[in-house]
Amino acid sequence: MAQMTMIQAITDAMRTELKNDENVLVFGEDVGVNGGVFRATEGLQKEFGEDRVFDTPLAESGIGGLAIGLSLTGFRPVMEIQFFGFIFEVIDSVSGQLARQSFRTGGRFNAPVTIRSPFGGGVATPEMHADSLEGLVASQPGLKVVIPSTPYDAKGLLISAIKDDNPVVFLEHMKLYRSFRQEVPEGEYTIPLGKADVKREGKDLSIITYGAMVHESLKAAEVLEKEGYSVEVVDLRTIQPLDIETIIASVEKTNRAIVVQEAQKQAGIAANVVSEITERAILSLEAPVLRVAAPDTIYPFAQGENAWLPDVNDIIETAKKVLTF
Repeated sequence: MAQMTMIQAITDAMRTELKNDENVLVFGEDVGVNGGVFRATEGLQKEFGEDRVFDTPLAESGIGGLAIGLSLTGFRPVMEIQFFGFIFEVIDSVSGQLARQSFRTGGRFNAPVTIRSPFGGGVATPEMHADSLEGLVASQPGLKVVIPSTPYDAKGLLISAIKDDNPVVFLEHMKLYRSFRQEVPEGEYTIPLGKADVKREGKDLSIITYGAMVHESLKAAEVLEKEGYSVEVVDLRTIQPLDIETIIASVEKTNRAIVVQEAQKQAGIAANVVSEITERAILSLEAPVLRVAAPDTIYPFAQGENAWLPDVNDIIETAKKVLTF
């Protein structure tokens, strides 16, 4: 196995599928010669040629339209939206067309399209680059939405996304791109979409989370352990569809839960997770299910984002409210 950062694992996943399937195409703004803003596609055009990995005009709506056409003619497009804050420019292609393609044709035409895009705070990006808009696409039937938290998961999940016959929105948190390394197998392996992962076992409280907040939650669990609490951390990995079975199994074991997301409380998918828990496991609960989320305001400018974003201290404070209820 090789030690990889998340960005390296993502590149390796695309390289693997470009080798394995000649119908896989990678395209977007600056993904060719430059290798993308974060170098996620670095070297791929040189290796596979301009017909397989290529730049597009600076027009997200055009990228989406191209993906629709290619998917109807047997290709497996991997389209990059340079930052997920730009999803509004292509939302009709994604939610209005790709999400409905199989349904409206009675399964005659699928939409094997992967929509890759970076998002997330803590890296001082300009306005409209860091917004957590995953709830926008997770609420659209017909789309799968994946958010990995580790290099190992990122590669396996991205390969699964590219192989999937349905449209998959694959969101990559910018802060995790180069924050740590992990052993990642060489060659092809897959992680099932729609399957959560228990990143840490515990018996007193379940923290259900995804993306960069997985790591903040693990830090919180370590602090709480020193105070005598055993905390389980469930990484959703796929936020649509949710792995209800793993969520409920964890809650029925610990009898207490909090849901942690980086998005504003009114956004993201935390409210949906809380609803699923209360509908299915309310008799197992010994305390209310609380949420940790950003304030319900517009994402601040870079100077204020660290004070605005949820962090380990917010998680610990909320966890103690539930643990001592």
